[in-house]
Amino acid sequence: MLIRVKVKPNAKKEEIKQIENDLFEVRVTVVPEKGKANKKVVEVLSKYFKVPKSKIRLIKGKKSREKLFEIENI
Repeated sequence: MLIRVKVKPNAKKEEIKQIENDLFEVRVTVVPEKGKANKKVVEVLSKYFKVPKSKIRLIKGKKSREKLFEIENI
């Protein structure tokens, strides 16, 4: 399954909202440097979809706020 994610780094609290069928907004409390925000987004998605972090892969948008993730076994 492929999902699009809009990342809001440096937020006050972590949360995830489904905007469309394949579009999510993920707020994380970490700053977007050295991949910290990307790692935190994977953790948040892992909890939301109840899959291991190893099943979530960043396909596109490593340095962008708009990202494309692949989630296995959904």
